[in-house]
Amino acid sequence: MKNIYFLSDAHLGSLAIPHQRMQERRLVRFLDSIKEKAAAIYLLGDMFDFWYEYKYVVPKGYTRFLGKLSELTDMGVEVHYFTGNHDIWAYEYLEKECGVILHKKPETTEIYGKMFFLAHGDGLGDPDKKFKLIKSIFHNKLCQWAFSSLHPRWGMWFGLNWAKHSRMKRPNGEEPAYMGENREHLVLFTKKYIQYHSNVDYFIYGHRHIEVDLQLTKKARMIILGDWITHFTYVVFDGEHLLLSQYIEGESRP
Repeated sequence: MKNIYFLSDAHLGSLAIPHQRMQERRLVRFLDSIKEKAAAIYLLGDMFDFWYEYKYVVPKGYTRFLGKLSELTDMGVEVHYFTGNHDIWAYEYLEKECGVILHKKPETTEIYGKMFFLAHGDGLGDPDKKFKLIKSIFHNKLCQWAFSSLHPRWGMWFGLNWAKHSRMKRPNGEEPAYMGENREHLVLFTKKYIQYHSNVDYFIYGHRHIEVDLQLTKKARMIILGDWITHFTYVVFDGEHLLLSQYIEGESRP
C-alpha cells in the first residue's frame, strides 16, 4: 500500500520571499523523493503566491514545479490541487497540461477506509466581513473577465504586489501565532462541523501557515499543515498512521 501525502502554502513566486529559487528546488526535491512511495498527493492551496490563467499566456517561472507535477501524473500518481485564496484563478491549464485533479471547494473523501475533510481553509469560520467581500469580488465572473482584459504584464504585477503587500503589512511579515482552541477560526469551524458530520476521521487544512495537530474528539483529528516557506511540513498517511512531518534535506523528521 502506497502513501498519501498532504501539503500546502508554498506561495511560489512571492516577492516577499528572498530565496525563491532555493524554495522551489526544495519543494521539487521533496516531491521527487516521494514519487515512488506515493499513491496520491493532495496540494491544499496557495502553492503559488499569485496564479492567474490567461487563455494564451502562462505565468513566468515555476517550470521546475510544473514539470515535477507533470512527471508525477505521467507516472500514475494522483495529484489533487485545491485552490486557495492566492490561486482562485486556476481553470484548465493545471488540469490539461499537468494532469492534476482540480478542486475549487472543500471536499469529504474516503482514503483507505478513513473519511477526510480537506480544504484550503480560507474563510471557514472567519467572520471578517472585509475578507468575505474581497473573496466574493475575486470569485465574481464579471470581475474575472475584466481582470483578464489587462495585459498580463500589468495583471501579474498587480497580483504579485497585492500578495506582497498583504504579507508585509503583518508584523515582521509573519503569520499570526496560534490563537487557541476558543479563538482559532478553523478549530471553531471544525468543532461545529463535527456536530453534524460525525463520520469524519481527519480534517486537514492549509492557509494559516502554522502547525496544529489536535484530537478534537475520540474519533476526529484536525491538522493545519504549516507551510513550505519556513516550516516545510507535510502530512503522510499510510492507511493506518497519520503523521505530521517536516522535510529536511536528505531526510524527513516526524
